Amino acid sequence: MKTIKKSNICKNIVNYKIDQTIVKNHQPIAGDVAIFEVISIGSLNAIQDFEGRNCYIFEGDKIMLAFGNRYASNQFEGYVPEGYHQEYDLLGKGGVAGIVTSMFYKLELKGPTKLKLVGYVTQQHGKVINTIYHHRKPVEFNAKKIRNFKTILSIGSSMDSGKTTTAAYLCRGLKSSGYQVAYIKLTGTVFNKDRMLAYDCGADIVSDFSEFGFPSTYLCSTTTIMDLYEGLLSDVAQADPDYVVIEIADGLYQQETKALLNHSLFTETIDHVILSCCDSLAIHSGIQMLSPIFNDRLFALAGLFTGSPLLVAEVQSQFSTPVLSLSKLVQSDILIDLLSQDVNVAV
Repeated sequence: MKTIKKSNICKNIVNYKIDQTIVKNHQPIAGDVAIFEVISIGSLNAIQDFEGRNCYIFEGDKIMLAFGNRYASNQFEGYVPEGYHQEYDLLGKGGVAGIVTSMFYKLELKGPTKLKLVGYVTQQHGKVINTIYHHRKPVEFNAKKIRNFKTILSIGSSMDSGKTTTAAYLCRGLKSSGYQVAYIKLTGTVFNKDRMLAYDCGADIVSDFSEFGFPSTYLCSTTTIMDLYEGLLSDVAQADPDYVVIEIADGLYQQETKALLNHSLFTETIDHVILSCCDSLAIHSGIQMLSPIFNDRLFALAGLFTGSPLLVAEVQSQFSTPVLSLSKLVQSDILIDLLSQDVNVAV
């Protein structure tokens, strides 16, 4: 078979066979690995390969992906299919395959990249390989564990509200203050870009859910995500950080995010919260949702709205919570002063 381009989520898959005989009768689940042939190129013309490199794909290429679900309001909504399909879709550049059920309007012209299922990737005895916990054992969340670091949650009102950039610049500001800093992305769809931005901004160690083999966390139970959380915290704790910046994907209404915010075992682990939004009305709604949960732990507002002086003025006329633009996030004296005091939110 022609050289197979291995996606990032499949980076730990070695010593495998390809079974083409079960293509039509195996029911895939999230994490199941398969070989696909690219039929046509849509809005995604590349995958992130096993080295984290942007690897362009072309019609006729054979690529190794994992089945998964995706929730991305500005990209694709897609799911692991039931039964065999003549064509499948590339849901994410990190290596997620499934069936698209809806997409952001800007993607409709090109649509998803179309794939043909060639065969499933199996172990020597014939079992289909699944990426989830393939090379790592699950770690059960321990609510009583003593953690020698402070946590900062970067959360956003929606996808593309600026929370990843906020988290990365937080890392830079903390590192400039002389602190050891870790970054983890707890939920989302596999893609290396977010953690690498945090690393390039100065984080000493970075990790995300894909290190445990999850193509995405969409439709995962809260218990599963909490176990992932424990595993990621344990990983970055090895660097002895002073702060761990935690990002959770998508918006406040997204089901896994909402579930975490309503889960006391999660919220009790959070020392500080920063909210990123696109506009002033989203700030209002976000504060109303988060204040009862975190009270004075919501220490700052950030995100895309800070690029508009008019929107900043609107927010500052309504709320006492400090607004941090990117330039202020990296000013260590401002950042550390805010983190060292209780900030009361006025609605």
